[in-house]
Amino acid sequence: MQLEVKKQERENSQSLLRRFTKGLQRSGVLMWARKGTFFQNEPSRNARKKIALKREIRKKEYEQLRKLGKLVKVFKKQ
Repeated sequence: MQLEVKKQERENSQSLLRRFTKGLQRSGVLMWARKGTFFQNEPSRNARKKIALKREIRKKEYEQLRKLGKLVKVFKKQ
């Protein structure tokens, strides 16, 4: 996708810039770029399993530390 704007006779830089931005908005290039900014590929099945296993291990370790009294609960001010 390429947008080309040429300066017309007796056209100042402000109107040229305005024409360019309007053309950019109409072409949809800007929306396409913004949409792709936050795109993330879906992890594979094995990757999801690994993540879930790590989460379970961390949860068990946390519970074990809590039962032993080695964790101190921190209250945040709001």
